[in-house]
Amino acid sequence: QVQLVESGGDSVQAGGSLRVSCTVYGYTYSISCMGWSRQAPGKERGGLAVIDSDGATAVADSMKGRLTISQDNAKNTLYLQMNSLKPEDTAMYYCAADSRRDYCGGNVPAIYNYNYWGQGTQVTVSS
Repeated sequence: QVQLVESGGDSVQAGGSLRVSCTVYGYTYSISCMGWSRQAPGKERGGLAVIDSDGATAVADSMKGRLTISQDNAKNTLYLQMNSLKPEDTAMYYCAADSRRDYCGGNVPAIYNYNYWGQGTQVTVSS
């Protein structure tokens, strides 16, 4: 089994930066892809970025230039660095992982099919 625990969510001012984290517990060796998704109140969950176990990354087109996904394999931790935050970035941010595919292949929308999800961490951006 795999457990994902997000942290780092906070309330920030527009224009600021924030890094959220996701620590993986359990059978970490089974994970091939990880990623971040978010869901704002009243909106569908949207994929943000994914990363392969070898470090290859992909970011949703709408978020390129503002997001960086990275991982520290020694710490079993995934990160999402967010810059130039806007009020519309306010959402619950979720970490996801998949153990069933060989690689992410730069496919951000495929995150919806990942088989492990965290409980989320809240990010609130005020104007």
